[in-house]
Parts: sequence; C-alpha cells; structure tokens
Amino acid sequence: MRPPKCRHIAQNPKAYYFKPRGIPLTELEEVELQADEVEALRLAHTEKMYQEEAAHNMGISRATFGRILNSAHQKMAKALLEGHALKINNQKENP
Repeated sequence: MRPPKCRHIAQNPKAYYFKPRGIPLTELEEVELQADEVEALRLAHTEKMYQEEAAHNMGISRATFGRILNSAHQKMAKALLEGHALKINNQKENP
C-alpha cells in the first residue's frame, strides 16, 4: 500500500466535538472525522465545488477526493443516525 499523499487543508473548523444533547460524552461512542474529510465536506458542500476542482485544491486526484468525501458522509450519517459523538481530528496536513 502506498503512503498517503499530503493533502492541502485550507481551513480548520471552529469546533472539534459535536454530540447528542443531554447525554454525557463519557457515555457515547465516538466517530472521528479526519482533517481531509472535513476539508472535502467544506469544499463540496460549503464552497459548492465540483469534485475535480476540489481535488485540485487539495492536491489529490478526483478519485481520491471522491473516496474521502464518501468516507466523511458515511461517518457523519453513522454519528447522526446512531447517536454517536462526532470528533474532528484537528491535525492539518499541510506540506
């Protein structure tokens, strides 16, 4: 397996944890989003970029961008539908 290519992350989120209301964090399972997954979500849904353009901004292929975005969608859906805490890994992967 090849080592992951460095991804350009332009912006960090303002919060790093989201959880269901009224349940202590110690009682919740966590789902962790990586910095590149959050950046893919931002570019695709906040900036409304097509995958080709967003991939170029991150310095990766369109296919890799699509896999990252799909992974982010799956993790968010799991957290929302199963009532897990959503943790955002705050490590930027800039060169």
